[in-house]
Amino acid sequence: MSENSTANKTQTTPIPKSVKLADTYYGIFGLHPSVSVIEIRRRYRQLSKQYHPDTTDLPPAQAKAKFQRLNEAYGTLSNPQRRSLYDLKIGYSRINVIQAPTGWEKPEQKFASRTAYLDPTDRPLSSGEIFVLFLLGATFIGCILLVLTVAYLRGETVI
Repeated sequence: MSENSTANKTQTTPIPKSVKLADTYYGIFGLHPSVSVIEIRRRYRQLSKQYHPDTTDLPPAQAKAKFQRLNEAYGTLSNPQRRSLYDLKIGYSRINVIQAPTGWEKPEQKFASRTAYLDPTDRPLSSGEIFVLFLLGATFIGCILLVLTVAYLRGETVI
């Protein structure tokens, strides 16, 4: 698969030239630290096909070393806790991604919710819920009638 068709399928964040990520796990993948886990997985699959000792033209020792390094990087970046610790270790912070823009404040609400209902259980039943309740009631009445019929046929007294 050519690089052009791969670039069209995935939307990766290009790494600015000022950032030195060559010696990091992100540098191995050629991705920016802000990419998603899905993009890391896609890139790992692509690179594992390229560097796997059975499928590469590299010398076996070099291919094995690159593939082990790739697996080590993927093991760290695919685990959220290890990735966070690694990001701190290399000095990358996700605070800018998580924080709300400056000057933005949540408007105070006079009521706890914007709906007319007091709580999530105080709402009308949907048509599907009404149908299920109908089926449940019909099943219950059918069971009672079945018990009464069996008792009558056996000759037992029914209260």
